[in-house]
Order: sequence, then C-alpha cells, then structure tokens
Amino acid sequence: MPTEGIPLLENLQTPALVVSRAQVSFANAAAKALLGAHIVGQDVRIAIRNPDAVAVIMGEGGGSARIDHLSVGGSVWEVVCNVLASGERLISLYDKSERVSVARAHADFVANASHELRTPLANILGYVETLLDPRAGEDAPTRERFLTTIRHEALRMQALVSDLMSLSRIEAGKHEVPSALVDMVALARETVGEFRDHTNIAVNSNVNVAEILGDRGQLAQVLRNLIDNGLKYGRAGGQVTVSIEATERGWLSITVRDEGEGIAPEHLPRLTERFYRANASRSRAAGGTGLGLSIVKHIVERHRGRFDITSRQGVGTTASMMLPLRRQEAIATAL
Repeated sequence: MPTEGIPLLENLQTPALVVSRAQVSFANAAAKALLGAHIVGQDVRIAIRNPDAVAVIMGEGGGSARIDHLSVGGSVWEVVCNVLASGERLISLYDKSERVSVARAHADFVANASHELRTPLANILGYVETLLDPRAGEDAPTRERFLTTIRHEALRMQALVSDLMSLSRIEAGKHEVPSALVDMVALARETVGEFRDHTNIAVNSNVNVAEILGDRGQLAQVLRNLIDNGLKYGRAGGQVTVSIEATERGWLSITVRDEGEGIAPEHLPRLTERFYRANASRSRAAGGTGLGLSIVKHIVERHRGRFDITSRQGVGTTASMMLPLRRQEAIATAL
C-alpha cells in the first residue's frame, strides 16, 4: 500500500487492516484496540478467526461477511475487503451491533404486540359466535355473562392500543427537552384526587412547591401509572404512599410505595421491558397491558431523570424517580 495512505487509515475511527500475502502488514489504532496490537505481522487467519471472513479476505475479488462476537458476546460486525491495485487487501470492520439490536427489538415488539392483541380478539370472536347460537344467545344469564366478558376483553384491547400509541408518541419526542414549569407537589395531589374511590392514598412532601421543567401531561401519566400499580398489586386495603423530597443538591425525589407481596429479585431488572410481567396472569386479570412501567421509564428519561424499582417480598414495592429541580431555592419552602 502507498505510504501516503497510512496516515489516513491511522486517523480513521473505523478499524482498518492491510493484508499482504495473508499477513497483517498494518493495523490502525482502532483495529489494535479491537483485536490487539499483536496482530501486526500475524497471519490474518489467526488474527480473525472466522471462516466466512477469511474466505472473503483470501478470495479473488474481495467482498463482505458478517462476524458474530468479535468484540464482546452478542456483538455483530461486518468485514469488508477491498483488493488494492498493489494486490494488497484493505480490510475494514464495521460495528453493526446497535442496528441489529434495534431490528431485533423491533421484531420482538411487533410479535409481542400482535400476541397481546390476538388473545383478547380471539376471546371476543369466540364468545360472539357462541351468542349467535340461539340456544346460548336466548338464555339471559349466559348472554349477560358472555357480554360482560366481551366488554372486559374489548376494554383490554382499548387500553393496549392506547398504551402503544402513548409509547410511540413518547419515543418520537424523547429528544425534545420539556420546557414548561410544573409544580410536582400540586400535580401529585391533583393526581391522587383522581382516585376518589380510594381513601388509602397519602401524599407526603418536605416542600410546598417543587418546580421542574417538564411535560405536565406526561408527568401526570407517570404518577397515575405508579399509583394505579400500587393499588392493583398492593395489599387489599393497604396504604399507597406518594413521597416528595427536594434535596440540597437540586434533585427532586418522588417515590410511590405500596404494601403488597413484593416482587422476586430476579424480575426487578426486567420490569421496564415492554410486555414483561412478573406475574402474567395476575397482571392481565388486573387489566395491565405490560407497557405501563416502560412508558414511565421513557417519560422519566425524557425529563433527564432516573427511574428505579426496589422491592422486598412480604413488605412491598417502591418505585422511585429523581428529577432535576428548576430552582435550588425550592428546598427553602420546606414545610
């Protein structure tokens, strides 16, 4: 390879190798970081231990091949070989891991969403077909029971579609930093007021006013989802507590704590995944879509905050978020 091309390759962030007579004659810094500095002077079949990649590199006209697990487990790389006029081979390595991961996540999401919609739809069709049979449709108690089930399944589909649309909107605007002033103390009390049939919800705060820059509708949705979860999965009649604390470092801590059975430790890391449920049958029976905590996580991240869930079996579960306060003076209004 002409020596004037070496500085250009050295400055590339893309890992690049030059192979001459099956040996690595040059590797830029990115390639050495990926494969090790020892690859220079090494047989390319040892430096890149992948049959498909070696076949492309050693072949007549160059080409490309996929390499799995080149850097870390689960990584996906594309090796591209170009034959130079001198007969040397210029090898470029492109990290496709993120693209493959996104594509896989998209496919999984579509499959899961289809499954979640297919189940209630099948139930609705089954009950409707039964009601069309005069023997069942003319029996009042049977008809009422079946129609109640159909209504339940239709509402379940409606909730799922609503959450899917909500999640889509949140993801579309996740790079837009919210700019409206929102008092989280007032919003928490207002949201709790929506649950008029429940007297076991309390709001505690160490400040009268805690303003953040945010999207009021989305933040209300977060509180609504977390309180609803506390009521659904907490102990019957047990307390659900919303706590708000402004810290001296300019952060606002908001927690929603229930007194339920708690969640096993192995489920905690996956609770914010789409459609993941620690107890699938209980979640569906309670009307859960499996998207609520994923929506919460995305909204909190859009507000440049952090979201976490802790739980102790037999004691209860706490969902917590940290959001940046608009003004440090907010802590001066402590009750």
